[in-house]
Amino acid sequence: MTDKIIGIGNAWRGDDGAGAAVAERLREMGIDAEAQDGDGAELMESWKGCDGAIIIDAAVSGAPPGVVHRFDAAESEIPKRFFRYSSHLFGVAEAVETARLLGRLPKRLIVYGIEGANFNLGSPMSPEVEKAVTETAALIKGELDHA
Repeated sequence: MTDKIIGIGNAWRGDDGAGAAVAERLREMGIDAEAQDGDGAELMESWKGCDGAIIIDAAVSGAPPGVVHRFDAAESEIPKRFFRYSSHLFGVAEAVETARLLGRLPKRLIVYGIEGANFNLGSPMSPEVEKAVTETAALIKGELDHA
């Protein structure tokens, strides 16, 4: 069973709010999940002492908006280029790899990246990303149900 589910995002920056929106959907399903703004140091502190964690964040890889990427970060490095649209210099990818170097990764660490396109301040989340938020919440619920 995963100990922590953390959605990263800023709802005021369009598609950047995807991870936080997934956390909100999971809470509506009765699943304990928290939202954070994406600070890597805070993220590392959040999973400290946990056996497992699931992280959800917006991604930018060039794929169409709404595509959902899933990485097993405990097994291999996550592509840093996917998680470069952070308002922090030390974001998800940097937190994961720093924790790996320090021996502070949870035993199980799954990272979901929801492909975004619009990260402008004050803009709404795109319809494709809204749909992906619902799909990702269902995927995570399915993972938890089969754990």
